[in-house]
Amino acid sequence: MDTRINPNIEYQTFEGIGASGAWWAQEVGGWESRDEISSLLFSKENGIGLRTYRYNLGGGSKESGRGDIDNPLRRGECFENEKGEYDFSKDENAVYMMKQAVKDGADEVIFFVNSPIERLTKNHKAHCDKGFPFKENLDKENYRAFAKYVLDVTEHFLGEGIPIKYISPINEPFWKWTGGQEGCHYRPKSAGEVMKVFSDEMNKRDAFENVMLSGVENGDIRWFNKSYTRNLFKYESVKKRIDSVDLHSYFLMPFKMPFIGNRVGYLKRYRKWLDKKYPNTSVKMSEWTHMQGGRDKTMNSALVMAKVMYEDMSILNVTSWQHWIAVSEVDYCDGLIYINLDDKSYEMTKRYYATGNFSKFIPFGAKRIEVSCDDSELMLLAFRKDEKTVLIVINETPGEKELNLNCDAKMYVTNETDNLKEYSVSDVAKITPKSVNTIVMG
Repeated sequence: MDTRINPNIEYQTFEGIGASGAWWAQEVGGWESRDEISSLLFSKENGIGLRTYRYNLGGGSKESGRGDIDNPLRRGECFENEKGEYDFSKDENAVYMMKQAVKDGADEVIFFVNSPIERLTKNHKAHCDKGFPFKENLDKENYRAFAKYVLDVTEHFLGEGIPIKYISPINEPFWKWTGGQEGCHYRPKSAGEVMKVFSDEMNKRDAFENVMLSGVENGDIRWFNKSYTRNLFKYESVKKRIDSVDLHSYFLMPFKMPFIGNRVGYLKRYRKWLDKKYPNTSVKMSEWTHMQGGRDKTMNSALVMAKVMYEDMSILNVTSWQHWIAVSEVDYCDGLIYINLDDKSYEMTKRYYATGNFSKFIPFGAKRIEVSCDDSELMLLAFRKDEKTVLIVINETPGEKELNLNCDAKMYVTNETDNLKEYSVSDVAKITPKSVNTIVMG
C-alpha cells in the first residue's frame, strides 16, 4: 500500500505538545525523584520532550481552607500573605517543578488561572456558590485588581528568567464550578471584558512586550465556542494580544448517536465557521484528558488519545496540543505518569510513550503537509521541516498493515510490547496492530 506525501500542500505550522503541572507538581516537587520525573516529561534526550509547561496560578484555597474541595491537591496557593503582601516563597514545590521543566527543555510556559484569588471573589472562595442560573463569582469592579495580581506575579517570574509566553486568565468559563476544585464561571460577554482589562493592563507594562493572552479555554468542543470566540475578538486591544483561539477538546460519547454523538462533525463546523468569520485564525488545543474511571496504563487509552490528537491536528488544524495533567495520583484515566502517594513511587503509561511519538519527533515550526494512503483504517499525519519528513501512523485495528515508503527511514513504535522502540525501515514499514508509529525520513 503506497504512501502519498505531497509537501506542496501545506496546512498549519506546528509548535509542540505540552501538559500542566496542576495539581501534582505541588506534591512531586517535594520528592527525591522530582528531577527524574521532570526529565521523563520535558527532556528530549531522557524523556519525551514536552515543549509547553502550564503553571496553575492558584486562588488561595489551600491557605484558607474555605470551599468544598475534598482533595487537598486540588487546592492552590496564592502569592499573597495575610497582610496582602507578596510572598514568592509560597507554592514552593510547584514553582520548583516549573523551573526544573524549563531546565530540562520546556521553552514555553503558560500561566493559567482557574479562579481569581479569594480576596477578590464575591463569596471569598476559589469556586462559585451553588445556584441557578449560573452565578459569576467576580464583580466587574474587581477585574482590574484581578489583572494586577496576575500581572504582578507573572512579572516577578519573568524577572527570574521563566519563559512565560502566555497568560490565560480564564479556564473553562461555561461550567458552574461549585466545588471539587478551584474554578470560576463567566458568561461569554464577561469573559471578553476580562480579557480586555488584561490586554489594557499588559499594554501599560514593558515587561509584557513579548507575552500574549491565551483564551478563553472553553471546556467542551460542542457548546458555546462560537459565543466565547465572538466576545474574545470583540475588542481591538484583545485581538493584538491573541494569536490563536485556545479551547479544550473534551467530548467523547460512550456510544454512537446521530449528530450529537459526532465529534468530528463539531470540529468541522467550528473550523468552517472560524475560517469564515475570522480567517487565518490559529487554534490551540490547551487541555484534554481521557475522562474515564480507573487507572489505564494500556494501549487502549493510548489509542483513544492518539485518535483525538489526530482529529484535532487534521481537522481543527491545531498548532499546539496540551494534556490536562502530566502526572496523576488518582484512580482515573488521566495523566501520562501515575504516582502513588503512599510510597512516592511512579508508574509509566502507554499514553506517555504514544505522546512521545508526537512530541519527540515533530520539530517546532514544522509544517503539516498532505499525506494519504488507500487504507481508510489507518490515521496518517505528516510534518516537514529542513528537508526532513515526520510521518505519524496510528493503527487502531487488530491487524498488521504495510506501508510502502520507497525510501529508507527510522521508525519508532509504541504498541503492546514496544515503548518508542526504534527500527530501521527499508522501503516497506510494517504497522503492527494497535500501535502508534513515527517514521522519520530524510
